[in-house]
Amino acid sequence: MIYEKASKAAEILNDEFKGVDTGLFLGTGLGNISGFMKILQRVPYSDIPHFPVSTVESHAGEMLLAEISGRKVIAMNGRFHLYEGYSPEEVAFPVLVMQLLGVKTLIVTNAAGGLNLDFNAGDLMLIKDHINLTGENPLVGPNDDRIGIRFPDMSGAYDKALISKTLEVADSLNLEIRTGVYAGLKGPSLETPAENRFLKIIGADAVGLSTVTEVIAANHAGMKVLGISTITNINNPNDPEPATIEEVVEVAGRASLKLARLLEKIMENM
Repeated sequence: MIYEKASKAAEILNDEFKGVDTGLFLGTGLGNISGFMKILQRVPYSDIPHFPVSTVESHAGEMLLAEISGRKVIAMNGRFHLYEGYSPEEVAFPVLVMQLLGVKTLIVTNAAGGLNLDFNAGDLMLIKDHINLTGENPLVGPNDDRIGIRFPDMSGAYDKALISKTLEVADSLNLEIRTGVYAGLKGPSLETPAENRFLKIIGADAVGLSTVTEVIAANHAGMKVLGISTITNINNPNDPEPATIEEVVEVAGRASLKLARLLEKIMENM
């Protein structure tokens, strides 16, 4: 039924959104970068058939048709999370809708806690790989071959050519950018010091509560994926400091100017 539901959602968006080949997810605290886009159309999620509704305060809950550097994009201003009680299928639903509208390249952004102690709050990190620790996967259950193959390969979940191009773009802007591995957890509780120590041991450079579900779905749909994390705080397991969602949103908001400049230049060079 998921394909039929997504088809109904795409049907009402076809006139304006059909044929746009680039999609964008705006993460926690990053909705204000939509101010750097030329907004052509806003559609509240509540107006789209079968679409979930964002319940997190910093997620506006609207699909945008926008221009960045003259290039049209479908931007999700607000995403869904497993910790809100949504199923993996529901979290990934916008990816399938974008696939049916013609999206071939997906850019996912998020706010993440830094585990690499060389990072600083406010840094941008290109995601080169991820570790799915949510215990969930949107592809569990019968496979629909109209969406993708039964066993999609994830060895190149984040497109190497897009990563290389983004590093070139950042260099041209004199913008320092990190690269690293993102660990996705279910949440909503944040990590204990012992959990952060474990995440560092298994190779994670940053940790968050989103992204991996959408990226799995995007790879299943045959999309090229670029992931960018805004590092909002540093999780040092040997010197833990409490973190609040308000602080995460604030730091992400301050770093959004850098992210907007980077996205503008990426779009210019795609």
